Amino acid sequence: MARAVSRKTRSLSMRLLQGDLAMIDRAARLEGRSRTDFVRDAAIRAAEEVLVEHGLIRMSPDGFDAFLSVLCVPAIAVPEMLTVVRRPAPWEAEGVGE
Repeated sequence: MARAVSRKTRSLSMRLLQGDLAMIDRAARLEGRSRTDFVRDAAIRAAEEVLVEHGLIRMSPDGFDAFLSVLCVPAIAVPEMLTVVRRPAPWEAEGVGE
């Protein structure tokens, strides 16, 4: 019979300025979540980003050579992307704001 895995939780306490707390509460309400759930998810996302940014990527010498060979291939223009890039920005179009 499989045993249920119990997750031990620990509390985390912090002091916040009233304005910061109000902003967190407003954002949590907008997403229909509790303050705890909102802050926990935001903290975990921030921690994951830092760990990914500072993570070490390991690969074999052959894998690294293959990676470099892909990076060294000349770029190929995508016509649709060129069309978008050459299109004037909305604020640059004639007649806007006049």
